[in-house]
Amino acid sequence: MLTKMQIKQMMEAATKQIEERKKQLSFGSSDSPVARILGNSAAAVGSIGPSQAVSFMNDAIEKARKAAELKARIQAQTAKTGILGTLGTPTPQNQALASLQAMGIAPLKVEIKEMNKPTPLILDDKGRTVDATGKEIELTHRMPTLKANIRAVKREQFRQQLKEKPGDDLESTSYFDGRVTLTAAQRARKGFKFHEQGRFEKIAQRIRTKAQLEKLQNEIAQAARKTGIQTSTKLALIAPKKEIGDEEVPNIEWWDSYILPTNFEVTPETNLAEVVLFGVTNLVEHPAQISPPIDHDKPVPLGVYLTKKEQKKLRRQTRREGQKDVQEKVRLGLMPPPEPKVRISNLMRVLGTEAVQDPTKIEAHVRAQMAKRQKAHEEANAARKLTAEQRKEKKVKKLKEDLSNGVHISVYRIRNLQNPAKKFKVEANASQLYLTGTVVLHKDVNLVVVEGGPKSQKKFKRLMMHRIKWEEHNSKRDDPNGDDDTRRNNKCWLIWEGTAKDRSFGDMKFKQCPTESMAREHFKKHRTEHYWDLALSQSVLESTDD
Repeated sequence: MLTKMQIKQMMEAATKQIEERKKQLSFGSSDSPVARILGNSAAAVGSIGPSQAVSFMNDAIEKARKAAELKARIQAQTAKTGILGTLGTPTPQNQALASLQAMGIAPLKVEIKEMNKPTPLILDDKGRTVDATGKEIELTHRMPTLKANIRAVKREQFRQQLKEKPGDDLESTSYFDGRVTLTAAQRARKGFKFHEQGRFEKIAQRIRTKAQLEKLQNEIAQAARKTGIQTSTKLALIAPKKEIGDEEVPNIEWWDSYILPTNFEVTPETNLAEVVLFGVTNLVEHPAQISPPIDHDKPVPLGVYLTKKEQKKLRRQTRREGQKDVQEKVRLGLMPPPEPKVRISNLMRVLGTEAVQDPTKIEAHVRAQMAKRQKAHEEANAARKLTAEQRKEKKVKKLKEDLSNGVHISVYRIRNLQNPAKKFKVEANASQLYLTGTVVLHKDVNLVVVEGGPKSQKKFKRLMMHRIKWEEHNSKRDDPNGDDDTRRNNKCWLIWEGTAKDRSFGDMKFKQCPTESMAREHFKKHRTEHYWDLALSQSVLESTDD
C-alpha cells in the first residue's frame, strides 16, 4: 500500500512531466484547446482518489511515449483521407485537431471510424464477391453458438465426409472390420403368398384318417371293457416288474432267505440237513408281543358340559364362599371393612340425612367412588390381558395339536394342478394349519399328501373338496399344454386317509416329476411309495372307464 506522502510525490512528478511535455510541443498558449484540456485534467488530479491518480499518470506517460511514433502514421492516414487539407487552414478547430493529433487522440478516432465502416459489397457479372481492385474475396460465414447447432453442423460435416470417402476413414480406425457389410435396414416388400396345390386336400385327408382311427379305437375299447381285458392290461403295465417269471420256481423263497447263511446258493443236490440254519433249534420260540404304535382302544375321556342353570348356580356358590372369607377377615381385624357401594340410584337410601344436608358434596363423593371402582375394574382387565406374543403363542398352541397318539395322513389326487392361484391356496393353507407333506406334479396324476392333527385335517379336507372350485379354469393361467377336456373335467379325489406313527415329510414343497419312475422314486425315498402306486392305479382305472 502506498502512503499519502508517496502518492503526493507521484502526483507532483506527473504534473511536472505534463508541463515539460507541453513546453516541448510548443502549446504554451492558455487559449488553446489542448491547454485547456490538460489544465482541467491537472486540476482534476487533486480531486480524484489515489488509485485513479496513479492510473491517470500511467496513461499520460504511455501516451507521451507513443506520440512520436503515432505522428508519422497519423499524417500518412490523414493525407489519404483528405483530412490533411482541412487541418492546414489556421482555424481554431484545425488547431485543436492538430493538437489532439499530436497527442495521439484525433487520429485514433478517425481510424476507429474507418474501421467501423461496413465493407462495400461489390459483385461481378458472375455474382462473386470482389474487392475494389476486382479480386475475388471469401466472406466469413457466421458460425452457430448454441451447442445443439454446433453438434448439428459437425454431424452434417461428418456425413459429408463419409459420403465422399467412406472407406478411407473407416479403414484408418483400429475397430474397422472389412468382413462386416454395412447394409441399411430395409423393410421386406409384402407380396402374395400362394398355397401349394393340394395342401388343403392333404389336411382334409389327415383329419378323416384321424377320425376313422378314433372311431376304431372306441369300438375296440368298448369290446375290451365288456371282457375286462383292458383293465387287466392297464394294471399290468404299472405293476412292478418281477425279476423271475410267473411260471418259474425260485430256488429260495424270500421268507427262507432270512434263516439261510449269507451268499448261500441252493441247488437240487444241496442237503439242507447239513446246513446250519440261523435261529432254528429244538426249542419252541414264542415271539414277543409288540404293542401297536397307536393304541386306539384306549378310552377317551369325555368333557363335562354344564347347563346354563348349573353354571349360574356354580357361580353363586363360588361368590358366596369368597364373601364369607372376606367377612371372616373383617371380624378378626385382618382387613378394614369395605366402603358401602354407593351409586346415584341408591344415594338417598344409603346416606340418608347426609345427602339432604349437602347434596352437591355427597354427589361429588359418590361419583368419585364410582370412578375409582371403574378404574380398578379396567386395571384388573388390563392385568389379565395377554400380550401380543402371548396371544400368538396361544393361537399357535391351539393349531398345533398333540400328535403323540399318531399322525393323521390324507392323500388327494387332482387331475390338473397347473393354476398358480390354486397351488398357492394349497401351500398357504397347509402352512397356516401347520401341516407337513408334499405335492407331486405329474400329468393327470397330481398327488397332494398332508400330515397333521385331526382338526387341521378336517379344515384342509373342506378346502380341497368344497372350497376350491377345481372345474373353473382360466386359459391364461391353466396348463397351456393340457387339452380342453382335462381343464373342463378337473376334479379332486380323496384316495386314502389314515394314521401313522411319525411324519414322513417336512414342510410342504412342490416336486415336478415328468415321468412315473421319478415320481415313484421321490416317494420311495420317504418310504411311502404305496401312495403313488394307489394313485396311479386309480388314474388308470378311471381312464379305462372313460
